Amino acid sequence: MAYIKEAWYPVVWADRVGRELTRHTVLEEPIVIYRLQDGGIAALQDACPHRLAPLSLGRLKGDDIECGYHGMTFDCSGKCVLIPGQDIIPGRALVRAFPVQVKYGLVWLYMGDPANADPGKIFHIEQYDDPSWHAVQGDTLRIECNYLSLCDNLLDPAHVTFVHATTLGTPAGASVPVNNEYHGNEICVWRWIRNAAPIGVFAKFGGLTGMVDRWHYYTYSTPSYFKIDMGSCPTGSIPDMERRAEGTQMFTCHVLTPVDERTVLQHWFHVRNFRTNEFEMDADLSASLDMAFREDKVILERIQLEEERAPDFKRIILGIDAAPMRMRRMVDKLIEAEAAARSSRTTTNGKSAKVSAATEIHG
Repeated sequence: MAYIKEAWYPVVWADRVGRELTRHTVLEEPIVIYRLQDGGIAALQDACPHRLAPLSLGRLKGDDIECGYHGMTFDCSGKCVLIPGQDIIPGRALVRAFPVQVKYGLVWLYMGDPANADPGKIFHIEQYDDPSWHAVQGDTLRIECNYLSLCDNLLDPAHVTFVHATTLGTPAGASVPVNNEYHGNEICVWRWIRNAAPIGVFAKFGGLTGMVDRWHYYTYSTPSYFKIDMGSCPTGSIPDMERRAEGTQMFTCHVLTPVDERTVLQHWFHVRNFRTNEFEMDADLSASLDMAFREDKVILERIQLEEERAPDFKRIILGIDAAPMRMRRMVDKLIEAEAAARSSRTTTNGKSAKVSAATEIHG
């Protein structure tokens, strides 16, 4: 399966990375991650170039990894620094090192050309560092489905009424249409539900009891980042939809790691503007959100199995599918553009190599 490579992907929560070698898979590539003695984090291709033994089966020697098969040792840049019983180290005795950043408590890796690894391209939410908001680390949910199916789900407010009836939805949203907006490599799907009962999460944690106006804004950006703005206010109290922060508002952020064709990691956290100093409620609110996301997991994993059982099934298209279809086209175009760029570089490099060889022969 093809993926967008020129992008940052979250892999694991930074507080779960220690002085042990752990294996992770991102875009079908095995990677070993570990913490350095100075507190930094290193990420290397998890395969010794000799016999492809996973380096994660080896051992740390300072900040170097000693392969557990024949003792070849690699520093955190991926360079081989020792071959037992051999003084000469071949130039090809290297493993790929991935650019690493830590943001929102997550370890992010750049999967493309390291020269393009601009940290500014990592998913951004301005409220995270705003002192008037409160950010809470969530968890990681492993879902056995194609990552694009989860992307479909996270661009689909319409399912909330039926899948999350007691947590994130109520029957009032069943017939309310959604609005779609497209800006470059970003999609926003949104709707307001007027004069309705509050959803379970806001009734329990936001203290909302009467009738409310509530909203969902699902914003997607490539390759697999989602910022979901949900909130409520007493009915009629916020006539200007752009002043949502005056109400009870929460962003749930989902940043996805495609593992392989049928597995995705859903890393999530939330940022809220209510009860910001009541840290004791963080775990309970996170548990309620986790329960809702696990409701999606059940549906998506069953859909994956049905798609594998009936690969030729012709699905019908509904109006609510406009944004997910647009998202898939965006992903396809970026994958195609990257493939074309790689092909162009390969062709150019090949011509340069031939010219150089000819000069050596005839010079």
